[in-house]
Amino acid sequence: MSLWPVYTGADEPHDGVGQLPAPPPWRDFDGGPAVEPPPDDEVSSPDREHRARAYRATDESVQLVNAALYLRRPLLVTGPPGSGKSSLPYAVARELRLGPVLRWNITSRSTLGDGLYQYDPLSRLYAAGQGPQGPGGESGGSGGHIEDHLRLGPLGTALLPYERPRVLLIDEIDKSDLDLPNDLLNVMEEGQYEIPELVRAARTRPGARVLTADADRLVAVERGRVRCRAFPFVVLTSNGEREFPPAFLRRCVTLELRQPVAAHLEEIVRAHLGELDAPGRELIRTFLERGSGGELATDQLLNAIYLTRTSGLAGASREQLADHLLRYLSRAPEPDDDF
Repeated sequence: MSLWPVYTGADEPHDGVGQLPAPPPWRDFDGGPAVEPPPDDEVSSPDREHRARAYRATDESVQLVNAALYLRRPLLVTGPPGSGKSSLPYAVARELRLGPVLRWNITSRSTLGDGLYQYDPLSRLYAAGQGPQGPGGESGGSGGHIEDHLRLGPLGTALLPYERPRVLLIDEIDKSDLDLPNDLLNVMEEGQYEIPELVRAARTRPGARVLTADADRLVAVERGRVRCRAFPFVVLTSNGEREFPPAFLRRCVTLELRQPVAAHLEEIVRAHLGELDAPGRELIRTFLERGSGGELATDQLLNAIYLTRTSGLAGASREQLADHLLRYLSRAPEPDDDF
């Protein structure tokens, strides 16, 4: 029986990830001790749950998600705003029952350390000052253990030695500092990292229990080193605003999403809002016609159709509504007038 595909884009969740074959020899990880995953019933916000249920994958998306799962490689998803980039990992997590999605929102100030863990030395210093006082009034507090002031980030949590892969969304990687994609290379390639504060403390305290990013849950970390067991399903999204280094790109499976065609748009609208009526189809036609003149997002179309259904607007007002809500996010370049 063929094992392809594991992810199908189906509506109903299933345990298909258990059908994954062994990873390629160069992507086989052996971290431990094994960490228990969060409970399956620990769901994300209603908004994200709805987006996961309503997501409609293209055939190309299904193929490349499965390629990333089979190869244990990150999936780099590029495309215009509103094309479904950030909804994809939620849909995969829901279908394959991989638990809550870990999310790392990237800004121009994001560093690799932010994604791995955060350590607050000031809180430890403050805790030390609050300890019992000696006979002369001096502070006798130790500040507690280092791990009491440390919490894993989303990337650091995803790389814990889970038996089943976690899903990690690294959103808008193109907004990062130029160095971040290169900084990610070693961690993504090796599937492991160190926490220097715990490595130093391991001389007297080899084991530590630290908080994860997604829950008030403690996990064991031995000698300050974390190595994954099942490589996480990592989705990095980009609006295509910059180019990435070749060394980074060759370690990713790349998926380029485009604006949906009419039939796919109708599927998306039905998934979110139910059956289409005549005004909804008219707005889809308007959306597609305007798409040639600039950048529009599917969210804008959904907003417009929702309002026409709930506000009881007259036909003339619908045209005005389309003008207001289907404004270009960016304009298509003007043709060169020099002949």
